[in-house]
Amino acid sequence: MFFSPAYAQAAGVAAPNPLLQLAPFILVFVFFYFLIIRPQNQARKKHMEMIANVRKGDVVVTSGGMIGKVTKVLDGDEVMVELADNVVVKIVKSTLTDVRTKPAPAANDQ
Repeated sequence: MFFSPAYAQAAGVAAPNPLLQLAPFILVFVFFYFLIIRPQNQARKKHMEMIANVRKGDVVVTSGGMIGKVTKVLDGDEVMVELADNVVVKIVKSTLTDVRTKPAPAANDQ
């Protein structure tokens, strides 16, 4: 025989701690939560609040870049927007990217 039997073998390897094996995954999830998920949820909440407060007379910007004045707020999630003279279109509220409220009249301090 070319090989001699090994009489002194090392003891079995201890099982690694499961918590230490999960630590990198937990850290990656925390990283993604604070840098990706949380800011997107905050932006979504702000956008939903903005479109919920759209009212007649507001100047709005659509996701297509068109600027118009709200002439009527319809039931559900639609508004009628006047883009030019005698050009009124129905737009879904979720496509609004910015709401510019009509300016308040200047106070007369005389």
